[in-house]
Amino acid sequence: MSPVLQGKRILVTQAETFMGPAICDELTAQGADVIRQEGALTTPEAVIDAIDSAGDFDILIANLAIAAPTTPATEVADEEWTAVFDALVHPLPRLARAVLPAWEARGSGKLIVVGSASALRGINRTSTYCAARGAQVSWVQAVGLEMARHGIQVNCIAQNFVENPSYFPTEVQENPRFQERLKREVPLGRLVTAKEDVSLIAYLCSDVADCFVGQVFPMCGGWVGR
Repeated sequence: MSPVLQGKRILVTQAETFMGPAICDELTAQGADVIRQEGALTTPEAVIDAIDSAGDFDILIANLAIAAPTTPATEVADEEWTAVFDALVHPLPRLARAVLPAWEARGSGKLIVVGSASALRGINRTSTYCAARGAQVSWVQAVGLEMARHGIQVNCIAQNFVENPSYFPTEVQENPRFQERLKREVPLGRLVTAKEDVSLIAYLCSDVADCFVGQVFPMCGGWVGR
């Protein structure tokens, strides 16, 4: 049997951070030709360079991440708000302008945003970050509806408590206080593994997942909905 993603070219942004390494490894194992873009996409020029350097591709994984500020809501400065939205939100419409017209013309394409479940529940003292992740979700829902008639799927993985080096490095995972937090807050009782998370992303990249329109898939061990 041929690998599920054989023949597909997939661009992964910020491939060096957050879920990037695990995503690239899984998609490669599934037979995809993976294009690894590295570095933040905080300017229009960075987005244009990333798309131009990638050439033609079938699927875009918008893997965007920053360290979440923990500023009290009453002390959030304009500079923090702007910086977080520059990193997590503003790349999305720029990527859409650069990619979607060609996909519309050919009648196919997939865009998957690797987001955060903080958009669905909220986290204390992270109002800026949660707002930006929430904007990602709303963007996916709206653009997913708009693009569906062109044969393009736009969806989002909303994750938290997923094993990754950006938000849950080894030293955090090994901290007894964090282990107690997992038992207290996450019904699963452990982190979702990177393999479990990226297996869903790989599935959404496949031809058998062409039926999802503007969907947001929580991947958080039951943390959302408690």
